[in-house]
Amino acid sequence: MRIRLVDLDELPLIQDIERAAGRCFGEIGMPEVADDDPPSVGQLASHAVRGLAWAAVDGADGPVAYLIAGHVDGTLHIEQVSVHPGHARRGIGRALMDHAARRAVADGLPALTLTTFGEVPWNAPYYRRCGFRTLEEEQIGPGLREIRRSEAARGLDRWPRVCMRRDL
Repeated sequence: MRIRLVDLDELPLIQDIERAAGRCFGEIGMPEVADDDPPSVGQLASHAVRGLAWAAVDGADGPVAYLIAGHVDGTLHIEQVSVHPGHARRGIGRALMDHAARRAVADGLPALTLTTFGEVPWNAPYYRRCGFRTLEEEQIGPGLREIRRSEAARGLDRWPRVCMRRDL
């Protein structure tokens, strides 16, 4: 699987991947998450123009998964990583995170961070297998706290959320 920067003309396809990946949440009793809108084209474009949006592509160079990131508390923060269900369970998400980790190291950043659902099998338990650890409350920096406040305002705290870190 090849990983490359997302092209601006692919942003609607990236949104489609997010919608497809989100449907899995409906199957476990989280319909609000399943029905949540993907990042807007503008939000995705902001990441893409900064070189912080990557796609895993198939043999025809079409995106099947993506990762967008930003800088939070001196780390490279994974804002979203999604794999189309038709390509799941092939190590694509892990490959995208490893790609982001290499970028972070190249940029002199010490870690990756993310926020996620603590009890959803393909969220926190999966990220632990990928080398992330759950941060204790006193380890959460101001940027991650702001992200968590924003998530709570969107109703995501209805299910347990955690902040995680992968040291590099």
